[in-house]
Amino acid sequence: MSFYVVKILDSQSRGRMERVLKEALKTAGDDCAGFEPVMVESAEEFCSLCSMGMMKNCKILFAVELGKSGINLEAYKIISYLNSTYDSDIMSGSAGGVIIDGDGALFTKDMGRRMVFAANMAGCHFPGKPLTEATGKLANFKIVSGLWDMELEEAYVKSCNLLIKKIWDFKPYSGEHPYILAIHAGSHKTSNSLGLWRMIAENLKGRAEIEEISIRNGEVRDCRGCKYEDCLHFGENSNCFYGGVMVEKVYPAIIKCDILVLICPNYNDAISANIMAFINRLTAVFRANDFSHKRIYAIVISGYSGGDIVAAQIISAINMNKNFVLPGRFAFMETANNPGDIMKIKGIEKRAAQFADRMLKKL
Repeated sequence: MSFYVVKILDSQSRGRMERVLKEALKTAGDDCAGFEPVMVESAEEFCSLCSMGMMKNCKILFAVELGKSGINLEAYKIISYLNSTYDSDIMSGSAGGVIIDGDGALFTKDMGRRMVFAANMAGCHFPGKPLTEATGKLANFKIVSGLWDMELEEAYVKSCNLLIKKIWDFKPYSGEHPYILAIHAGSHKTSNSLGLWRMIAENLKGRAEIEEISIRNGEVRDCRGCKYEDCLHFGENSNCFYGGVMVEKVYPAIIKCDILVLICPNYNDAISANIMAFINRLTAVFRANDFSHKRIYAIVISGYSGGDIVAAQIISAINMNKNFVLPGRFAFMETANNPGDIMKIKGIEKRAAQFADRMLKKL
């Protein structure tokens, strides 16, 4: 299978990313049989390969260098092209990862998230934790460099190498009769988000085991920020300081599930407080369990606009931080304001059925 490295340097390149990437790719070549990366060094070349169907069923590493402004115009040309093909399959069957090398302390995560979102909505899958970012002074590598007993740049190289191997080794997951956990905090009488989920779930009946858990009415208290050791101790016992519905119902279901579906209405261009509390409280169980074979899907309904902002937050929280696999076109985003408006959208039932089919397909 082809492995493409889409390397987009800054116009005033400092040379660090090119140096680190060269070393990481060499190590991967020594360790991975058949690994022969193909370099793509411009947006024009990348878009041309997409138009020829070459970005399907392959492995892709986006490596982007940022200047002090945090903007790389060539990288934004790629994002622009991918956004213009929104909800297409020009990258279907592919698995990707991202390296962002910044000149300052800001903008690396934002660029990484934008790249992942754009490629994902074009069909690209991403393994859990698909982003390696390097801030200007490499301060974000202080913890791991200490754990690995190496210099900051050495830790940067090793992190890139591990990401490359993760992409190379990423294998399809079977969609055969999965256990699906749906989390929501809405009312079945008025929620357009739940109305859409019901349409999707109807198409999953008999093909998957589905559990739905409501976390309405303040049942989930937000994380109190326990010390790492305390959180790990609770997590190893599938527990948490606060207990409650998270420990009694959600943790066992999270550990068991193959697919997590977050039903997220857009509240002020952000994930709702209840869903965010749920995400924060996942930390305890995440520390003690491997989520790398679990998949995340999202249903995002906005009253006006901004569904992409909420979907990107889920990418950061669940894929980049909690290690869930991000399947191609993971989010179903729609606009529906008044209760019941979701049912009036032309073709919505057909699209709901297609989304359900996509959830059950092998990656």
